Amino acid sequence: MVLNETTEAGTSAARAAPAIEHPALPGHPVAHATGRPRDDGREQAILDAALELVAEVGYDCFSMDSLAARAHASKATIYRRWSGKAEVVVEAVRRRSCLDIPTAPDSGSFRDDLLALLMTMTALAEQEDVALLAGITRAMRLDPELADLMRVQVFERKHEELAKIVARAISRGQLPKSADADLLHEVVGALVLNRLLLTCDPIDVDFL
Repeated sequence: MVLNETTEAGTSAARAAPAIEHPALPGHPVAHATGRPRDDGREQAILDAALELVAEVGYDCFSMDSLAARAHASKATIYRRWSGKAEVVVEAVRRRSCLDIPTAPDSGSFRDDLLALLMTMTALAEQEDVALLAGITRAMRLDPELADLMRVQVFERKHEELAKIVARAISRGQLPKSADADLLHEVVGALVLNRLLLTCDPIDVDFL
């Protein structure tokens, strides 16, 4: 009985005792339980490689194997961050687009604000690789997951700036309350893409 009580007391004390941290030996860093920290530079290299591949071979032929080879990364590294190629491509486009989203101007004129915003967005779109734009546009028609992710993470953020211009114009009485920002976004987007990908005609103030 005494032996059992002694053993139980020792066990309880061991459980209650705080863990002792031993200093790391020279040249041996202390291990952390939180896992390996994210390498932003490594991550961006993978995303850049993804866009390069979509532009070169198209979304259909783009694979996680080819991405790993191009980015000089293991597939395990890629899958720890993204579940599949749709997530990788959308994240790559979103990061690039977020850097370029212009702020809606507020000059007091609906026409001037709209033209200024569209000219800025068009100039940014013209800097993109046409093959990349065409590849993603085509892929969105065939891959519902990609299309949904692009709408939520990329297009809606750009639509917000156009909606601000419409809302201000309505508040100033320059547009009727029934003005539809969603419809305007669809029409303008279709016109710009048609010129960029099909006719290749210039997109200038006269056209807009």
